[in-house]
Amino acid sequence: MPDRDASVETIQRELTAFARRARAAAARMHPELSLVSFTLLAHLEDRGGCRATDLAAHYLLDKSTVSRQIAALERLGLIERRPAPEDQRAQVLHLTPRGAGTLAQVTANRRAAFRERLADWDEADLDRFAGYLLRYNASAGPLD
Repeated sequence: MPDRDASVETIQRELTAFARRARAAAARMHPELSLVSFTLLAHLEDRGGCRATDLAAHYLLDKSTVSRQIAALERLGLIERRPAPEDQRAQVLHLTPRGAGTLAQVTANRRAAFRERLADWDEADLDRFAGYLLRYNASAGPLD
């Protein structure tokens, strides 16, 4: 019977390695775009825009951290602020056309890298792995 503690330790170590690899891969795919920046862009695209405070709350980040990320994305011309429809004083962040194009490019590159890395996995292994990841992430609560 496998040792539960050893298995948990292996999972923790391998997920940490995965996170480091993901950050490094993001830097290679677009030198100006960190993994955090990519995640924020993807969230803005998924939501059709949102307020900076909503980003901070969603990702459980300090508002100043999000503010720095937003400022960097604005300098790169990837996002823009627009007045909120329900309150003209509030501002909603949206992708610019350049931001949408950059996100699409990075997403395609990441998808190709995953497909290449998993090319020799059979369908059953892929299905199990996908199910395990869904189950693991579902148990962590909302943070997508």
